[in-house]
Amino acid sequence: MSTAKLVQGYEVVIGFETHAQLSTESKIFSRAPTAFGAEPNTQAAPVDLALPGTLPVMNKGAVERAIRFGLAIGAHVAPRSIFARKNYFYPDLPKGYQISQYEIPVVQGGSVEFYLGEEKKSVRLVRAHLEEDAGKSLHEDFIGQSGIDLNRAGTPLLEIVTEPDMRSSDEAVAYAKELHKIVTWIGICDGNMQEGSFRCDANVSVRKPGGPLGTRREIKNLNSFKFMKEAIDFEVRWQIEQIEDGLAIQQATVLFDPDTGETRAMRTKEDAADYRYFPDPDLPPLVIAPEWVERVKGEMPELPRLMAARFVKDYGLPEYDATTLTQSKAMGAYFEEAAQASGQAKLASNWIMGEVSKRLNAGDLAIEQAPVPAATLGALIKRIADGTVSNNAARQVFEALWSGEGQDVDAVIEAKGLKQMNDSGALEAIVDEVIAANAANVEQIRAGKDKAFNALVGQAMKASKGKANPQQVGDLLRKKLGI
Repeated sequence: MSTAKLVQGYEVVIGFETHAQLSTESKIFSRAPTAFGAEPNTQAAPVDLALPGTLPVMNKGAVERAIRFGLAIGAHVAPRSIFARKNYFYPDLPKGYQISQYEIPVVQGGSVEFYLGEEKKSVRLVRAHLEEDAGKSLHEDFIGQSGIDLNRAGTPLLEIVTEPDMRSSDEAVAYAKELHKIVTWIGICDGNMQEGSFRCDANVSVRKPGGPLGTRREIKNLNSFKFMKEAIDFEVRWQIEQIEDGLAIQQATVLFDPDTGETRAMRTKEDAADYRYFPDPDLPPLVIAPEWVERVKGEMPELPRLMAARFVKDYGLPEYDATTLTQSKAMGAYFEEAAQASGQAKLASNWIMGEVSKRLNAGDLAIEQAPVPAATLGALIKRIADGTVSNNAARQVFEALWSGEGQDVDAVIEAKGLKQMNDSGALEAIVDEVIAANAANVEQIRAGKDKAFNALVGQAMKASKGKANPQQVGDLLRKKLGI
């Protein structure tokens, strides 16, 4: 791992705990539905509330999604894991305990790789374990009361825990985005952060370089990448100020307030001993046969890292391009269709990472919503490659396509008069005129001044109203000037 950038002489240390809500239709230990947005307390079954006489039954779909995740990150899928009761009191925890996994989780180890800019990073995972969600406290300020909605109680979660491998808020956000991509790519979580399907807790501490780990504070329930960065940056500054003022950092759970941009302590952070974990007597060990793992492996989609490796091998793309183009399945499919339609993979990559992405970001659109289909982009790139249009003219065509002025590339080129001039006789006449009118530049070119040559090319392009092929213009100038 590269040397971390220091903040005011301190090294930042970040670890993550992420709760991914699994995409099952029913809860982890009951048949109650998991649909979002139902009327409060209409989806809480007796099992979710641990009412007398009820027993939990494991949701096979939740286990299968955990196996899928373990395979995706190169982890060990435990053939035998144990459920435990995590005991704590909170108003929205109806049982007084949460069924989770502690000593033997279902997924062990693994790593998540991603790019921070053009630098490749890797974050090690400690574990990913199955557990049930708690309910939700609703604070209705306008009537001065709080209520409890138990619809979420028993919803299946996969808690994904990292080593403290991240060294900046930017790295933490890049990790979270990559993890979000993985869980949505393999279909185990819908990734909806606003609805709480993908919630991140950041454990943040600071230390002097080479020193022992500092005391961490956990920022809970970060539900947007923007707030994630803001929260971590504030927390880092706050901890450094405390230490510089001679104060000790107390381990705590904190919340981020987007309105003030500050974190505030919620409660003293508990350690594992405070939860009094013990094996759940109502649930037998979870046994996963090797045949089950092999079946799930055979049903897995092509993973992002494997698709990226294939793009490097089959299309000759740089690794950075390939990783960028596999941010989602849809993006990868869009690139592949454009590359095959044009026969110009690198040019297709450049356009998708450039013009297409710029416009998607400006319009807050997903690649699936792009007004220019991949095949149409491929047709435009083909016209650049065969010299029909210049790069500048291609941008004008792309603008027209994106704006809905048409979907036939050749028709748009014709309608806008953007076809590149490839007539050698006409180009030669223009070049002759430019040489005759710019004697001083010609002398400078012969004296080895490149800027003067570029100026002549520019004059020729201007004379052709931008329709000349710049490569042909350059070749003609070199030929006529004997250089």
